[in-house]
Amino acid sequence: MAELKSPVRYTPGVEQTDGDEQKTQAELNEQFTTILETTSKDYGHAVRSVHAKSHGIVTGELTVHDQLPPELAQGLFATAGTHAVLLRFSTNPGDILDDSISVPRGVAIKVFDVAGDRLPGAEGNTQDFVMANGPAFAAATPEQFLGNLKMLAKTTDKAEWAKKALSKVLQTAEAALELVGGESATLKTLGGAPNVHPLGETYWGQAPFRYGDYIAKFQLVPVSDNLTSITGNMINADGRPDAIREAMRETMIEADGVWELRVQLNRDLDSMDIEDASKPWDEEQSPFQTVATIRVPHQLAWSPERAQIVDDQLRFSVWTGLSAHQPLGAINRARRSAYQTSSDFRGRFNGCPIHEPQQAPALAG
Repeated sequence: MAELKSPVRYTPGVEQTDGDEQKTQAELNEQFTTILETTSKDYGHAVRSVHAKSHGIVTGELTVHDQLPPELAQGLFATAGTHAVLLRFSTNPGDILDDSISVPRGVAIKVFDVAGDRLPGAEGNTQDFVMANGPAFAAATPEQFLGNLKMLAKTTDKAEWAKKALSKVLQTAEAALELVGGESATLKTLGGAPNVHPLGETYWGQAPFRYGDYIAKFQLVPVSDNLTSITGNMINADGRPDAIREAMRETMIEADGVWELRVQLNRDLDSMDIEDASKPWDEEQSPFQTVATIRVPHQLAWSPERAQIVDDQLRFSVWTGLSAHQPLGAINRARRSAYQTSSDFRGRFNGCPIHEPQQAPALAG
């Protein structure tokens, strides 16, 4: 294996902003609001504009590894130790759908008791990571992100029977495409993603972040036998609208789950793009390296009581955390006001303003 290049040092100049970004961000906020207004009218209650349906909500501990090399001992990971952590597993639509409509999986992670200088507007002492089970974002630019969101907004609140039928067709199309070595982010977003078990999946932060003195992408990888043994397992959701929750409860009630949190350092700005989150970084140029372990003791992975606390009272945002982990690139910049728009709407509609917790919530089970 060739010797790795030294990691690129972070400077503000690594980002290249576009003059039209504010206009695009305003239009993104409009689309998020359209989704929120539609679903809150349907449910009489406001849910997230994306990733509305939770399938698993678990708590555990994140342990930062000891004796990390200096390039990895940055920000949250500069000091070895253990933090309380909460994970919320979800799927990406803004409406709460039957699980037979198969779409990409996501996980949001909230780490507690994190010391250090905060990002502007990031209250509390937490660090959030928002991830999906694909190495790249579905859009290269905020404009493409806006186009995808408009499509989602138009299909929010449409006939669920039609979505079920479309999902089956798209899953078949996606499977055929993968057989010849390809995949389609559009097909997966529309309902063609394989209906896999979320606990066996690897998740990526997709977009780049500041990593203290450097720049990195994040990855969450299952490593305990009970999780790796279900990687790629399909969930049969026919006639089971909440099949994913049932599968997650069955897995997590039996044994502890263990994941590794890994980082991929940027080692070449030309080939490892900062602004285009749709391009994965070459792992031969820079492999992912483990900086922390997440351990979740066996527990009830989902309940209405857990959902009421986490789905209604908490928010997750890549802009909640340390200045040392500032989100970078056009997609991350676009997400900032969009996440705030969603959180503010939920707080107003539900009559419960959302604040960042000072400690991990106590979850029954």
